[in-house]
Amino acid sequence: MTFTAEAGLEMIEAGRLLRKVNLQFLLNIEIGNLTLGSAACCQTKDSLDAVEFGQVNSYVTAVKWVTPSGALEEASEHKNPELLPLIRASYGLAGIVYEVTLRIKPLEIIRFDYEIMKIAELTQAHVSGVIASNQCMVCWTVDDDVVIQTRNGASELRHEWLADSRRFGWSFLGAFAGRVGRGLASGTPVSNLVEEIGFGVEIGFYRLISRLGGFTLHGPDKMVDYSKTPRVGRYAFTFWAFPREEWVKNLKDYLTFRDEHFRRHGFRCNMPLGSYFVKKDTSSLLSYTYEGDVISLDPIHAPGGVDKDAWDRFLREFNAWAHQRGGIPLLNQSPFVTRAHVVSAYGHRWKELCDWVRTGDPDRRMLNEFFQDLVV
Repeated sequence: MTFTAEAGLEMIEAGRLLRKVNLQFLLNIEIGNLTLGSAACCQTKDSLDAVEFGQVNSYVTAVKWVTPSGALEEASEHKNPELLPLIRASYGLAGIVYEVTLRIKPLEIIRFDYEIMKIAELTQAHVSGVIASNQCMVCWTVDDDVVIQTRNGASELRHEWLADSRRFGWSFLGAFAGRVGRGLASGTPVSNLVEEIGFGVEIGFYRLISRLGGFTLHGPDKMVDYSKTPRVGRYAFTFWAFPREEWVKNLKDYLTFRDEHFRRHGFRCNMPLGSYFVKKDTSSLLSYTYEGDVISLDPIHAPGGVDKDAWDRFLREFNAWAHQRGGIPLLNQSPFVTRAHVVSAYGHRWKELCDWVRTGDPDRRMLNEFFQDLVV
């Protein structure tokens, strides 16, 4: 089954329409305000619906767009299929997408479970065991604790009210608390104490969910609607992917980097570190899992007026750190990446995309300031 709609429709709105007829997307991405057009031509990330793939465009079966010259173009599994991996990786550089078709399936119930452990006790063997025995996995690092969240199928709703708490935490409370804590005497022991208390409360909430045996929800209910989130409740993040088998070492080394950065500059992120397990996927030319399974490192922060410059400095230093370790940036969610970072991460695939885009847009009408600095 498939669903076809205009490119400006948001995933969460499309999900609500499908829900009325007991259907859903194969991947219900957490940031539900993503438009179908962006989903079709950009890389995305998801670990809690990534049973098959963790990138929305892998489920896109057809795309129609207007080229920079004004011509109408399309690619699908049956027409110009060789263009699908290219348009899925185009980030809008090939033209304006106006129609998208995605795979759908019957509405289903899923279960989230949580395991909390100290980083010092975490091993790669344990992570591999979790991956082998569950459909999906994402990890949240809060201070020196790691929360391993898993996803599996379920047959009935249980503790589903916790899904509302989870959405409220991500759509407002987490960022609001982090920003308020940072604003209280920023950089002083008082501010640091408030943040430590906040981290403790968050871990306590995860422990409560774990003791309750997790909870279940309908698949589309994992999407979060940020359209009404006030500025004080918004957050930012970056994303770099690393080989799955190196994640625990990279995570522990990241914590060393984090603590050293805090010692030198007095800055640390005020929200958890996300780590997404995403399976190998060659559906898009710029898939960050093209070469194999990955687990990411995603620093998340709710920046305010007092620490915006510090957050930007952290991002630049984190980019350099991740690049040195062979990381792969998600281009639409990694501020301050450079041409060297992108060429190193994507190699000949980046050149192939740039050549294809240049052929269709010799006058570079679609090239924005961000990609101007990255194309080869």
